[in-house]
Amino acid sequence: MSDPIVRLQKAQKIYKLGTIEVPALVDIDLDIRSGDFAVVAGPSGSGKTTLLNLIGCVDVATGGKVFVDGNDTGAMTERELTRLRLNRLGFIFQSFNLVAVLDAYQNVEFPLLLQKGIAPSERKDRVNGMLDAVGLGNHGHHRPSELSGGQRQRVAIARALVTRPRIVLADEPTANLDSKTGAQIIELMKELNEKNGTTFIFSTHDHAVMNQAARSIELVDGRIVSDDTVGAAA
Repeated sequence: MSDPIVRLQKAQKIYKLGTIEVPALVDIDLDIRSGDFAVVAGPSGSGKTTLLNLIGCVDVATGGKVFVDGNDTGAMTERELTRLRLNRLGFIFQSFNLVAVLDAYQNVEFPLLLQKGIAPSERKDRVNGMLDAVGLGNHGHHRPSELSGGQRQRVAIARALVTRPRIVLADEPTANLDSKTGAQIIELMKELNEKNGTTFIFSTHDHAVMNQAARSIELVDGRIVSDDTVGAAA
């Protein structure tokens, strides 16, 4: 069996508020395999976003180890972490985080411009391919303000996947959507996971979303209290 694509060993995150230490994550041991479709569940304040931030190299652990795609993130420079985020990770946020002045096509293309060295023809093919994959092939010239919440989240998914990352992190991706649209977004993510083998890790406190995950990791007060695998996607 191959090494996990994400591994946390006794990972801790402590925030300091003046002289007070607030533990956000406590002794997290976790392996995520390539191709997993995993949800990190738990109530608000349980540490879900902090865990995603450690995996996404947005934050660093105050104790223990965090390995992402074979890299010990605690031993990397900021430049190396930036390169890892750009080339190996994709991010989807509950607030969509689209650039308002760019249309859907330009929003999806943006991370490819940051990667540099990609020919314009390849950029065009990849952007159009991803917009088609999320069902927005005819909406490339629409700005975010002209799209529904579900459509904006689809643009965000296309943007996260266009760089062909190995891992996609989604923080409460359905929080600002109605239940029907939220279910459609999770189903779309699941289809892309199965088709491309991309590893998805997303956080939620929505039980309807949890029920669609192949693996459910539950956090309470910064600790893993359960880790259950459902179906064949172990």
